[in-house]
Amino acid sequence: MRILAITNQKGGVGKTTTCVNLAASLAATGRKVLLVDLDPQGNATTGSGLDKAHLKQTIYHVLIGDKTLKQVIQASSKGNFDVAPANRELAGAEVELVNEMARETRLKGALAEVKGQYDYVLLDCPPALNLVTVNALTAANAVMIPMQCEYYALEGLSDLVNTIKKVRAHLNPTLEIEGLLRTLFDNRNMLAQQVSEQLARHFGDKVYETVIPRNIRLAEAPSYGMPALIYDRASKGAQAYLALADEIIKRGVVNG
Repeated sequence: MRILAITNQKGGVGKTTTCVNLAASLAATGRKVLLVDLDPQGNATTGSGLDKAHLKQTIYHVLIGDKTLKQVIQASSKGNFDVAPANRELAGAEVELVNEMARETRLKGALAEVKGQYDYVLLDCPPALNLVTVNALTAANAVMIPMQCEYYALEGLSDLVNTIKKVRAHLNPTLEIEGLLRTLFDNRNMLAQQVSEQLARHFGDKVYETVIPRNIRLAEAPSYGMPALIYDRASKGAQAYLALADEIIKRGVVNG
């Protein structure tokens, strides 16, 4: 079971879009996939076709110890993968966990319950380096960092890399960066091309070959509660995520 934390403390970089569409694309290859929504905005939940407003039990209840993960998992009605959903309640987890023992390992313990039931678990992290994100980094095998190729992207990246180093030192010694994913990419933009080249120089093969383009179908799909793969499989965005899924599967085979 490969557990990927998909994180970037900068918002608007295509993190949730990546989670939902990668989950659907991996599922389309026959893999069993669980998407865990760890963002109180619950966008991955609604993007997977679930109604976050009427959820009785969510990942919040798992983190505070009221429910098991199996009790909150639901099937995505549109994407052929499972979802541990979230809504605004999750914002309270930070405060409630602050004085708890082993607060950083709540998610890790919960995921142990479904070990062997999934090929991939994707953790959609909130756009902040908070306790919920630390739970994700502690539970994960590796980190995927979606990022736009723009001026401030590299600055925020160094903060995230430092956090990953701290988690590796204190909580999860095997945590690694799986890869950096260039998102919302417009190849007509000279700055985007320059930042992309900088990333490739600095991070080498940690940068995925797959580039996710700026694509109207990717932007429209969540409003219909479905991944782009279901909404418009032929779109450039859907095809890019299928290529990313293929790249991730191949990396896993090579890395054992």
